[in-house]
Amino acid sequence: QVQLVESGGGLVPAGGSLRLSCAASGRTLSSNVMCWFRQAPGKEREFVAAISRSGVTTPYAGSVKGRFTISRDNAKNTVYLQMNSLKPEDTAVYLCAAAPDGRVVPRTTSSDYDYWGQGTQVTVSS
Repeated sequence: QVQLVESGGGLVPAGGSLRLSCAASGRTLSSNVMCWFRQAPGKEREFVAAISRSGVTTPYAGSVKGRFTISRDNAKNTVYLQMNSLKPEDTAVYLCAAAPDGRVVPRTTSSDYDYWGQGTQVTVSS
């Protein structure tokens, strides 16, 4: 059973930066597409970024493109989300997820991911 644990969230002023981490345990995730979603109160879960197994393909949501960077360290079984130039509208719980084995193309819908972490809160003050 895969377990994903996010960390790195917190309170940051607008324009600031945070680096989120998603550590996996239970098995290696080097063969899984990984992603980040976020969910604000009263809103649906929203795709943020995904990364292919090799790290070469990294689709982003339009709202974060150019500000956020997803990366992975397969040796550490960890995925990261570097968030720069944060805005108040980025405030949400950020969740990482892993796609089923064998998935090659990173997808942007939550139903394409089987394993989810509990999330880490990111709050951006204006």
